[in-house]
Amino acid sequence: MKKINWGIIGLGNIAQSFSEGFHNCDNARLLAVSSNKNEKLDQYKNNFKLKKEYLFNNYEDLIKCGDVDIVYIALPNNLHFQWILKCTEENKNILIEKPAVRKLTEAKKIEKEIIDRNLFFSEGYMYRYYPQIKKIIEILKTDQLGKLISMKTTFSNDLLFKKKFFFLKKKRKIKSDSRLFNKDLGGGSILDLGCYTISFTFLIASLIKDLDLKNFKLKNIKKEIGSTGVDIEAEADLVFENGFSSKIKSSFQDNEKDTVIIGEKGSLFIKDAWHGAPMIEKQIGKEKIKIINQETVNLYSYQIENISKSLLDNKKKTYFPGFTINDTILNTKILESWINA
Repeated sequence: MKKINWGIIGLGNIAQSFSEGFHNCDNARLLAVSSNKNEKLDQYKNNFKLKKEYLFNNYEDLIKCGDVDIVYIALPNNLHFQWILKCTEENKNILIEKPAVRKLTEAKKIEKEIIDRNLFFSEGYMYRYYPQIKKIIEILKTDQLGKLISMKTTFSNDLLFKKKFFFLKKKRKIKSDSRLFNKDLGGGSILDLGCYTISFTFLIASLIKDLDLKNFKLKNIKKEIGSTGVDIEAEADLVFENGFSSKIKSSFQDNEKDTVIIGEKGSLFIKDAWHGAPMIEKQIGKEKIKIINQETVNLYSYQIENISKSLLDNKKKTYFPGFTINDTILNTKILESWINA
């Protein structure tokens, strides 16, 4: 079976988790990696049995490698735009870690480049490829909840407080050079976590008949700014012209990761959609049905397989519900408004 050859630039924690996904993929292989740290390259060479000629100290050398079909950019947020353009200059297909960029003008520049060069582009919202997400889509597409009215979706990671002792919490000391708390590096809860809640809202909204995804307003914006100048908690209401609305929230101060979707006939509770949605509970009237996730494979495998299938089929977009350049445009528009409000 033919396989898509992947290259990765930037070998941080996300790249490590992503790379493990190749162990479960039949249509893709990790071919090349790039880092300025030799110990990282040695680690990947041993763990993934990579050939020495595909270990690069320079990102540009990997991008120029003719054997690489697609580049996964796993660099800090502030470096995304420049390296996306470097890839387009070399006519390389791209998977970019989320969020792709922070400005709508940058997203539109990328859109023009990939269309002009007929390239594949996707943003790394891996949750969209999970089997449980497909089950959610099936429930909503078959009208089991009736007309959708609203949703609330939250992604939070408690990064600011040490372990609770009874009812007490002790605040951690924030390091300004940490990627998540440094404004210049693209830190803040909105860019790190809030981008997921926007993307999930647009996925659910896309299932509503005759809803114009481009016609929306961001209302009731609230933000808490931390000592380093980035938002440590934020929420807003994303309201569409037909009345459907979504309350979106991101935070570095708690661990809530749940989503609730409300329809005229019932509701859907989703536990942690971002990490496999281990439990979905559908309620119609008084009847409750739980759908438990039994999957045990690396969650990145689904994303890698979907994108690789698209490339093998000579498609320039992921198969639904994957993330397309049109999704990136919509997501970035909201991100920029939310951050700058």
